[in-house]
Order: sequence, then structure tokens, then C-alpha cells
Amino acid sequence: MRATALAAFLLVAPTMAAAQTASDGHPLAGFDAYVEQAVHDWDVPGLAIAVVKDDSVVFAKGYGVRALGSNAPVDLHTLFANASTTKAFTAMAVAMMVDEGVLGWDDPVSDHLPTFILYDPYVTREVTVRDLLTHRIGFGDPFYLWYGVDLDYQEMVRRLRDVEPQSSFRARYAYNNVSYATAGIIAGQSNGTSWDELVQQRILGPLGMSETVTQKLALSGRDNVAHPHDYVDDSLQVIPDDGIGLVDPIGPAGSMYSSVANMTEWLRFLLNEGRVGDEQLVSDAAFAELFRPQVIVPADRFYPTARLTQPHFTAYGLGWFLQDYRGEFVAFHTGSIDGTVAIVGLIPEHELGVVVFANRDHAELRHALMFRLFDAYLGEPQRDWSAEMREMYEELAARGEERLAQLEAGRVHGTTPTLPLDEYAGVYAGNPYGSVEVRFEGGSLVMERSEFLTADLSHWHYDTFRAHWRNRWIDPGLVSFHLGSDGEVASLEFFGMSLAKEPEEDSEPGNR
Repeated sequence: MRATALAAFLLVAPTMAAAQTASDGHPLAGFDAYVEQAVHDWDVPGLAIAVVKDDSVVFAKGYGVRALGSNAPVDLHTLFANASTTKAFTAMAVAMMVDEGVLGWDDPVSDHLPTFILYDPYVTREVTVRDLLTHRIGFGDPFYLWYGVDLDYQEMVRRLRDVEPQSSFRARYAYNNVSYATAGIIAGQSNGTSWDELVQQRILGPLGMSETVTQKLALSGRDNVAHPHDYVDDSLQVIPDDGIGLVDPIGPAGSMYSSVANMTEWLRFLLNEGRVGDEQLVSDAAFAELFRPQVIVPADRFYPTARLTQPHFTAYGLGWFLQDYRGEFVAFHTGSIDGTVAIVGLIPEHELGVVVFANRDHAELRHALMFRLFDAYLGEPQRDWSAEMREMYEELAARGEERLAQLEAGRVHGTTPTLPLDEYAGVYAGNPYGSVEVRFEGGSLVMERSEFLTADLSHWHYDTFRAHWRNRWIDPGLVSFHLGSDGEVASLEFFGMSLAKEPEEDSEPGNR
């Protein structure tokens, strides 16, 4: 009956949304026009949004197009990247395994995954499933193990033992995708399946989320998918999505794709405290644990939106960021990956939830629309969150430009590399990063870590070069070469890591 009712709703949802926003005094009065204007103001090609209140879908609509240059509209069934909003599904899957008695929040990770070895033997012994889910294992995301490179999960885990901690164990919050992937892997193993199968069997299936997939590879053959967009040479463009992020190997941290039509079922499930109709899928105790503050998130590690919302506390639960807003408890999580964004937000006490998907990189109108809706249903005076947040993020962007200008000001002009360019060529390697190849091609240097991460190097100053990624939406970076006591190139420094130049193989026959 729920599936039939939902299908009927989706057929008339745009009409319902327009009718509700036309009525003065209704919380959603003017909201449709507000979203449409925000989409225009933030230069977003396409966006989908849905609102659930008191177990009913009260607003759901798509705006714009799936890809610039196309007339294909975004609708309620358009698939977007969930990105890190996937983490809430992973934490829920762990909660279900806790209910089964096959996994505990505070189980040592080593009991379930002996290959999970960290730099400090003490941390290896003591780290728990809860630590994985709360970003407190002592170092931030080792993105170089998954972003744009083709490493499987097992190889990532093998390299974790070489990642030096940035803080004491459990001393502070440090967002970590690989730790979340590990929690999901463990949950799947505890179920005797994979993480994907666990989420499908225990969450997506029972909730009727038939459009949702757990891996990007599952999008093959589907047409109604939003394409990612980012600025390339100051022009908003569709960017290739054939290898973006390569998130699938860390799937539990962010590989899902869904539609707002399906996500309304997820919102209803969460606002009903883990129930689908009369069926309870997760215990009250396990459900409550998801939304209990587990670790404080300092102001400098929380969202810039806090400058405007001014919360009294900011924390992380299990798959959820937590804060107060106008005296209410708010749980939300964003998702961001190249060219696309998402947000899921809840005010549980008011049975209010919202989901926003957009297909432009870091389009922060997601926060603006969420707080606009919160105000509407809390009966608070309406603030123009879109305008306020756009101004704030423009100021932050301007500060970024100032830092780039300072970097440029520190550049020493008139210098030349110490050695002929071809002598910088070679393979450079170091744990846990792996290796990069520097080649001398056409009179200049090219650095390649993968086909996705290939950069042309231009001289900056002395023995430092600027990396211009061929996937030009990726920000440039500096690569510094260092010479040894023999005057030869010994290493390069990139991403804050030093990679040693490997000896060249003897090219004589028989010695390769």
C-alpha cells in the first residue's frame, strides 16, 4: 500500500508543490519560487529537493537539467551521487548488526579485521568500530589512497600502517573516509555478505528504494542520471564522470546513488525511529546511539555555516553531524565529490526532514535551502539564507584568492632549475603514498600518478614546479625536487610527502 501511495504521489508531486506554495500562511508559501531563484543565483545546472513532515512528503521537485547543453530535465527520479550521505546508511547497517549480536560498537577492529594495522601498535590493538564511525583514529582522510587511483581496499588497508598519526588516539575529530569504509566492510562480513548486499537486504529492499544503487558501476545503462559540473578555465562545464573519485573501493564511505523519490523513504524511516509501517528494523537503543554526540567537532572543523547559525554545540554522532538550531536538535550530513553535492537534514522532534541533491561542485545552496525549510516549519521569521550564505562563501572564496596571491608574491622570478629538465625524470616512491612517474616529454616535464591524475609541470622557481592537472577542475599544486649530496635529484615533495627517486634500471641486455 505504501508503494502504491508513493507512486501516486510522485505522479502529481509537482502540482502539489505548486499548490502548497501558492497558499499564503502555509510554511511552504513561496518556497518553490525561492528554490528556483536560488538555483539561478548559485549557477546550478540541476537540483532536486524533497521535504518530509509528519510522515508525509509535503514537497518534492526537480529543477534545471541533468547536463548543460542538454534539455533532459532533473525530475524526482534523477539519480545523483549520495557521496558522504552514504555514511548514515553504513552506520545504520552497523546498528542492525549490533542488534543481531554479531557486532558491537566497541568491538576491537582487530577481532573482525586482523589486517587493519596502524602506525602505532597500541592504536591497532585498541581501535574499535565506534572509533571508525566517529573519525577519531588519530589522522585525517588519506585521500591519496583512493582519490583518482586504482587501489583496491585491501591495498589501502596494507598502506595504513605507514600513515603517521596527526594527533593522539581519540584526542580529536579528523574526518576519515577509509575508516568509514572499514566499518562498512566489517558490517558486511558480520552479516556473512558484502556491505553492498547488507545495505540492499536490510535497508534499501525493506524501504522500497529500488532506484538506489550502492556502487557507481551499477549506473551502467541508466539514462536518468545527473552529470557532474565544475568550473574549468572560469567556465562552468560538464566534467567527465568515467572515473571521478573512484569511490567504489571505499563504497561504505560514499559510493551510493539515489533519487529524491527514494530518499523520501529514507527520511520517513529515520523520522519514524527505524520503523517502516508497523515493522521495526532497528532497535530503539541502537537507533538512539546513532544520534548521540560521540565526539566534539571544533569550530574550525565544522561547516562555515555555523558562522551564521551560531550553534551552542557541534558534534558528530554515528554517520551524522549534530548541532542545535533555534533551540532544536538538528542532525544532518553533507556529501561532496567532484561536480556534485548532497545534504540530508533532520529535526527529529518536529518529524521534519529534507534532502537536496545538486550537480555542481560545492554548491552550498544545499545548506541555505535546508535552513530556509527549518525556519518555515519552526515558525521563525524567514531569513534569506541563500543570499546570506552566498555572500559568506564569496568572502571565503576571496580569502582563498588572497592566499593564492600571497603564494604568487613569494615566488622568486628569474631563477632556473638546477639541472637540465630530463634529469628530473624518473620514478619516485614512498610509503604510504605509492609512486609517481615524472617524464620528460616535448621539452617539458609531465607527472603521472594515474591516468586520472596526470599533470603538466611548469617551472615555478628554483627546483619547484607547478602541477597543472589535465583534469583541469582539480586545483594546481606545487612539486619540489630536492638534490642529494652528489648533486643528483634525490626526491620530490608533493601533498606534504617526500618520495625518493628510485634508481634507474640498468638498460644493458640481461640486467633488466
